[in-house]
Formats: sequence, C-alpha cells, structure tokens
Amino acid sequence: MKRTLLACLLLTAAWGAAADSHVAFPTTYRGDFHVKSMVIQQGHPLFEAVGGMHHLYANKKALAGYKAGGKFADGAVITFDLFEAVAQDNAIAEGAHKAVLVMARDSRKFKATDGWGYQVFDPKTRKASLDAKAAAECHACHLQQKDKGFVFSALRD
Repeated sequence: MKRTLLACLLLTAAWGAAADSHVAFPTTYRGDFHVKSMVIQQGHPLFEAVGGMHHLYANKKALAGYKAGGKFADGAVITFDLFEAVAQDNAIAEGAHKAVLVMARDSRKFKATDGWGYQVFDPKTRKASLDAKAAAECHACHLQQKDKGFVFSALRD
C-alpha cells in the first residue's frame, strides 16, 4: 500500500494537465473546521512527493462524518492545504503554497471510488491536475481506511 500511496502522491505533485474529475475547488475551505496540521520532513517516505506543512480542513458535512466515526454524507469535503515547510529562527513556518488536495463525497458521481472524488489543484491558478486514473490510484490507497470512511485523518479531543 505504501507504494500505491507514493504513486498517488507523486502523480499529484506532477501538476500535469488532466481531465476534470468533477471535484470543484473549495473556495471557502479556510473558513471550515481545522482538523489538524503536520509537517512531513526529510527522511519520511513521502517527503519527495508531499514534503512540507499540511493543514487539513473539513466542511460541516465532513465534520459531522468525523464525529460519526467515518460515516460521511454526500457533500462532505476534506481539504488538504500543502505548503513548503521553512525552518527559520528555531521555528518551522509556512513557505510557498504548493497544492490544494481535495476529497469530495458524492455517492452517485463517484461510484467507482466508493463515493469519494479526489483532486489536486494548483493554488494560484486553481487548475485541476488529476485524471480519473490518478484519482483511482489515490482511492486504492484510501481503501485501507474503509472502516473509517476511507479517511486517514481523525479529530483530536
């Protein structure tokens, strides 16, 4: 599974032109509930693909899904905001904005991926970069979290 995740993340980092997977850019995600932040540093197996500072946001329906133990309703959107991590003055701060990754729940539209659509956007142009094959590879990794609604993150107390 780590190879599949790495393949998915490498594809998302590639920024190549891709067909629209019908996942919309979440224009108001920074007003959504902040789930968590983390920094992937050099030495982590995913550093080359998604190294940096991550902030995860959940809209109201996604927040309800987290609280329901992974039962996400249609309309749930989880946004993964990725920045370079810059070490300065004994602190780690946000650097350049690298990508906006999105999981959107629509059980009819995304039947092939168990109701989840996946997309990666350039943060400046908001241009989507995943095609259907790459989105399916993302979902192949998320399958290991089937019992948690296909989501890796969780709410903290």
